[in-house]
Amino acid sequence: MIDGLIAGRLYGEAQIRTGQNGKRFVTCKVRATAGDGDTLFVNVIAFDDDVQSALLALGDADSVALTGALTPKVWTDKNGLVKPALDMVAHGILTAYHVRRKRQAVSGESAPHDPHAEDHLDDPI
Repeated sequence: MIDGLIAGRLYGEAQIRTGQNGKRFVTCKVRATAGDGDTLFVNVIAFDDDVQSALLALGDADSVALTGALTPKVWTDKNGLVKPALDMVAHGILTAYHVRRKRQAVSGESAPHDPHAEDHLDDPI
């Protein structure tokens, strides 16, 4: 198993699904840029409730960083070219919307709840 960290942009919307056992999970695709500048698609599945909620709160093209178990794959495009891809079982997530909460947790601040706190992302880190 490869445990990895990927960062990229959500490609489309995250989808809620239900397994045969009745348990909910979320799937999505993330478009990441590989070291050589090529685009790499990551097929993500999340069973963790916090990761699911965060993914469902994001929209198409929102930036996201995910950690989890990675499995390398290949797929063939409509022109017959073989392309790399990754499958990920995500167990951790960080988005721009988490930055303020993380910063407050690290500094020990206890600010009152502000439902629009995520809108103040231009504050220096």
